[in-house]
Amino acid sequence: MDFTLLSGLLVVINLCVSFTAAGHALLNKREPRASLGWVAVCLTFPLAGPLLYFVFGINRVRSKAERLNEENSARGTATKGRLHGGTHPFLPPGSMDDYLIAPVYRTLQRSGLAVTGMPLVGGNDVRIMHNGEQAYPRMIEAVECAEDSLYLATYIFETGPEGRRFIEALSSAAARGVDVRVLVDGVGELYAFPRAGNLLQRRGVRVARFLPPRLFPPQLSVNLRNHRKVLVADGQVGFTGGMNLGDRHMVDNPENRRPVVDIHFGFSGPVVAQLQEAFLDDWGFATGEYTLPRRVTEEPCGDTLCRVVKGGPGQDIDRISALMTGVISSACRSVRIMTPYFLPSGDLISAMQAAALRGVRVDVVLPGKNNLPAVHWATRNMLWQLLRFGVHVYYQPGPFVHSKIMLIDGSYAQVGSANLDPRSLRLNFELNVEIFDTSVVRPLVRHFDNVRRNARSITLSELENRSLPVRMRDAAFWLFTPYL
Repeated sequence: MDFTLLSGLLVVINLCVSFTAAGHALLNKREPRASLGWVAVCLTFPLAGPLLYFVFGINRVRSKAERLNEENSARGTATKGRLHGGTHPFLPPGSMDDYLIAPVYRTLQRSGLAVTGMPLVGGNDVRIMHNGEQAYPRMIEAVECAEDSLYLATYIFETGPEGRRFIEALSSAAARGVDVRVLVDGVGELYAFPRAGNLLQRRGVRVARFLPPRLFPPQLSVNLRNHRKVLVADGQVGFTGGMNLGDRHMVDNPENRRPVVDIHFGFSGPVVAQLQEAFLDDWGFATGEYTLPRRVTEEPCGDTLCRVVKGGPGQDIDRISALMTGVISSACRSVRIMTPYFLPSGDLISAMQAAALRGVRVDVVLPGKNNLPAVHWATRNMLWQLLRFGVHVYYQPGPFVHSKIMLIDGSYAQVGSANLDPRSLRLNFELNVEIFDTSVVRPLVRHFDNVRRNARSITLSELENRSLPVRMRDAAFWLFTPYL
């Protein structure tokens, strides 16, 4: 073939591929900035741009998730109704609003139900557990006491001493006939070697991997991860929060050179049914195997109102982000936010600005030294948008704090796996829990305030006095906010 003709043909193919990829980004990206960025990449970098978009930019889960949601609905209204429809037996008849502690939370209840489709259920007991020292023994005790079913989902499952304790307990449960299922994220599992999934499978435990990377058929996305952390034992007790499984969370261990501080939560009561359903939906997504949930406790265990909030691709709205925006907008006295990664959306920024302007005390506590420097730098470039409107921002000293809590007016908490960044709020599968109970939120407020007192306040002048090279670096990484 003539070289000129071949060159022309390659140019035509490249143009077709580039414009096809750019058109796909234009039609399918919801954020204008993300759409414009991918269009520019596809048209500017021949072949490489479309390839990058194919690997990192396409949301392959949304259509599949929507199809699976339709299949879930077809599984039967009786099961769905029992799990998240109607009025809970431990709530008084009539409107749920009449049960809430204060009138200000009526809006939160209605918006939460509208956003999530899950009811606010009463009769729950909530335990706050700091770090692996408090959380792991209670979780392993639940595994060791299980008689019927054990469901565990985690993002990172390390295979050091702490991870091996979980592997041993889960293997023993499977050996005594308990239905043990472990769901690990296909990318998060790669943080440890040997892989926890392989060790569990050798011991007879059923393991599924959530969207594992592979070449054939191609599955190369580093996004769309299952970041949820859920453990449910016998449908009676459940655990969730931000804590993965590994030695890093044993903060008091002097041999732990990179400790990670975190908070986890234990639940008993009717909300465990919602945690169990979340796991089974994820298990079905990863394996194609959908099973009816095990029977859960129908006895009240406490006085706390709770609701599970699931976020992830395939939903009509970003549920967790929408709910966070709503509760901040409803705050009357105080908003307290602690998160390791802070790149909030424009809606969340506007909600915090508006709250501060109407006299609400808004405090944001972040790690002084982040394990992801790029996120830390990008965050510093946008903090002026909050400081200028009266939002207070603090950097807490090390060790690195991975805790994720949002506290509203001292009576409402939202806790779980979601960070305040695009990856959590748009690209990952996350799970939070709403807690309406002053007695539960009060110790979280004390913990937050103790941390804030020992943290360093960030000022506008500090940001403005950064050197030009530092400001340029921070701004450059901020441009990649949708992908950090």
